[in-house]
Amino acid sequence: MANGSVGGEVVHGYPHLATVREAITAVYRRLSAEGLYAYGTSVAPADVAFADVDDLHLGAQRVARALVQQLRLPEARMIVSFREMEHAASVELAAGPEYFIELNDRFRTHRRDIGAALAHEITHVLLHRLDLSFPGTRDNEILTDTATTYLGAGWLLLDAYREDGVSSQKLGYLTPEEFGYVLAKRALAFGEDPSPWFTSPQAYTAYTRGRDEALRDGRRPPLTAAGRAGRHRYARDRRAAQDRPHVRPAASAASAASEVPYAFEGGGGPGGPGLRVSFPCPTCHQRIRVPVRGRVRARCGLCRTVLECDT
Repeated sequence: MANGSVGGEVVHGYPHLATVREAITAVYRRLSAEGLYAYGTSVAPADVAFADVDDLHLGAQRVARALVQQLRLPEARMIVSFREMEHAASVELAAGPEYFIELNDRFRTHRRDIGAALAHEITHVLLHRLDLSFPGTRDNEILTDTATTYLGAGWLLLDAYREDGVSSQKLGYLTPEEFGYVLAKRALAFGEDPSPWFTSPQAYTAYTRGRDEALRDGRRPPLTAAGRAGRHRYARDRRAAQDRPHVRPAASAASAASEVPYAFEGGGGPGGPGLRVSFPCPTCHQRIRVPVRGRVRARCGLCRTVLECDT
């Protein structure tokens, strides 16, 4: 866990949102919608609780075992130690079955956050075994944070975020709101409410803000839940695409933007393939293509979500 903040300024907002969405898609592609059902229940707070009276090393091993079970890592033994180091934690990725995790010495006295640090490092082991990675340290760490959260252990990382007028702490690469966004995506997919688990009031606030952003993904055209302004803009862009099939409107050029995620294709005149619209699935963010012909029900081929569209 190379990134984090203790005592410094905590970055907020959604600077990594595009990579986070790519990471969610990558997790679905590697594990499949059916495979993700095994992660439908998050790790329970009682299983990762760490009291001050608990033995440091025995307690860390107990929490590590709970997270190994949560992340479905068979025959993986985590050996946890503590030492002075620059980063929050690190793991030695090898063939296994034993993996050596080192935690920063400060966790000796900040035991409530040991589970958060271990969750990130053990997810590194899982992704290593799955041969799933992104190029570059930054993007790969974002993938790890996203996978940790989507697979039911990352609420610990968000709960490790605390901030007040004199001090602050955050673990991981994602901002608090981005952790909240991924956690809300998971909650929508699996029908799970993580809000009672937060011990940090700042973490709960970040979750609610991330949830608002996640809900907006399902309210963008051509989905029928889109708001009035979005529907009007979509209708304008659709008319432009129909009138000038070889000149796409500005919406298509900005299809990756959060507010205008759709793009028009085809529509080459009589005998042509007909106009189609592509847009990201609000669950897994894989792009879906459907014909432009009014009300359409689409099923995402990756996550199996059924979407009601007005194209």
